Amino acid sequence: MSTDPTTPGEGGRRGLLGAGAVRELADRLGVRPTKQWGQNFVVDANTVRRIVRAGQVTGQDHVVEIGPGLGSLTLALLETAGRVTAVEVDPVLAGALPDTVAQFAPDAAERLEVVHGDAMTVTELPGPPPTALVANLPYNVSVPVVLRFLELFPSIERVLVMVQLEVAERLAAAPGSKVYGVPSVKAAWWTRVRLAGKVPRSVFWPVPNVDSGLVSLVRHAPPETSATREQVFAVVDAAFAQRRKTLRAALRGIAGSGEVAEEALVAAGIDPRTRGEQVDVAGFARIAAELMARVTT
Repeated sequence: MSTDPTTPGEGGRRGLLGAGAVRELADRLGVRPTKQWGQNFVVDANTVRRIVRAGQVTGQDHVVEIGPGLGSLTLALLETAGRVTAVEVDPVLAGALPDTVAQFAPDAAERLEVVHGDAMTVTELPGPPPTALVANLPYNVSVPVVLRFLELFPSIERVLVMVQLEVAERLAAAPGSKVYGVPSVKAAWWTRVRLAGKVPRSVFWPVPNVDSGLVSLVRHAPPETSATREQVFAVVDAAFAQRRKTLRAALRGIAGSGEVAEEALVAAGIDPRTRGEQVDVAGFARIAAELMARVTT
């Protein structure tokens, strides 16, 4: 079976990368995946097709992809999306991606824009406002990147990311779950979150020592509250700083005293003896509003 990166190879469909093509592209570029940037390249064409389907990408979408790497997912996105903007921190990979797309999907090349930059510092994107974020995210920055892009780009309606399974489960966790925490609440502020499936280690090169999961996030209106998002998130951070503490104790610092914290919790309809993992995002929004009313008066 051919592994020439200019032919379909074992990708199974013209324009998609298979394992041999990924490795040959990497060799040609002198690229070796680095832990610094959390690089694990997808080498299975069926997986990238699955990601695009799960992301409900259409021809009307301007998709932003974070960390496109060698272009496996980028090529799959370009088969369906109207436009793709890929943000890549590695200068070699950022420089090579347009050439890869020109080789494998020449008709789609004009619909790709590559931004060489760090997703944690990028503040604007070229072209029309993005409508979706679809990415295989490095494990070490996955949650901050998702939350940052939801805040920066309100036009993003849908997010589908492949992340470490443990992170995926945390993002999608419901109140009362052992893994429910700060990422769960903050993601729920912006979106409806669900675990969209699991991904085996074998689809990556190099093979990671953890499994991965797909997370779907669909934007919705935040809870109604007189508190700002920053104030709500500060309450969330405080509530989970020491998980074993009751909310009365955990929020003492923000409230100024345990008595004020208890008063705000009762007014918000929350038992002061409750712990953070039992409260949903709407509850935290009520708590923040009551706290701020007392702290600022």
